[in-house]
Amino acid sequence: MSRFTGKVVAITGAARGIGRSYALAFAAEGAHVVLSDIAAQIDSVPIPMGTSKDLEETRRAVEEIGAKCVVRTADVRVSAEVDGVVDTAVEEFGRLDVVCANAGLWSTSPLLEMTDEVWRDMIDTDLTGVFHTFRAAARVMVPQRGGRILVTGSVASRVGAANMAHYAAAKWGVLGLLKSAALELGPYGITVNAVSPSFTNTAMINNELNYRQFSPDDPTPQAAAAAWASLMPMRVPYIEPSEAADAALFLASDAARHISGVSLDVAAGWNAQYTA
Repeated sequence: MSRFTGKVVAITGAARGIGRSYALAFAAEGAHVVLSDIAAQIDSVPIPMGTSKDLEETRRAVEEIGAKCVVRTADVRVSAEVDGVVDTAVEEFGRLDVVCANAGLWSTSPLLEMTDEVWRDMIDTDLTGVFHTFRAAARVMVPQRGGRILVTGSVASRVGAANMAHYAAAKWGVLGLLKSAALELGPYGITVNAVSPSFTNTAMINNELNYRQFSPDDPTPQAAAAAWASLMPMRVPYIEPSEAADAALFLASDAARHISGVSLDVAAGWNAQYTA
């Protein structure tokens, strides 16, 4: 029997990237999966976001594995829509065992040029959206006396990030949120943890804007990859989404039942530079 046979897993930001990898990994381990994504573009985000077609592709891939799957569009900035994702999980499968708060944005702007809209959309999605997801999950998991809550963090959760102050602020906030939630929810048998990757081989980094951010004189994929690799002690340009998913599987498993309030860094050694 697989580790998650019969378990119910809800994932936000599931249309592509790390969210899709989470969905495939849990499905392969026997879970029933509830997929959600905004599946639309936010005006302040300068790179293409996941689409309804992407979300359907995740559904197709999950169902090809043989897992039961439900899809619902949801904007994590809107608490009622996140509540609806959790309600769907309970209505369809009778319970909720794992929630992956994965939905997130990326954009770049110097602090002096950052508009209120750019700041607000980032914080509302990457931090407030995580709060909405944690709260919705806890409302189900506390009466169940158990569950696993995961959030996709970042190496930016513990360092500054030039031209990405809004992103770093959100990710730092996520760590404070998860540690506080771990304290409150621990007595109910609920763990709360983060998977915090470095650069990850997804559309969030593989785009011209990001190439220019890290290699302005030669904004090509090859030059950007070399720049990323120079920042990683293991000298790889990025991790794969499946590596983040492997970490999520561990943190959601019985093997990690007494691990809570931590950030598991999947960062090719980048995190070794942190002071704590």
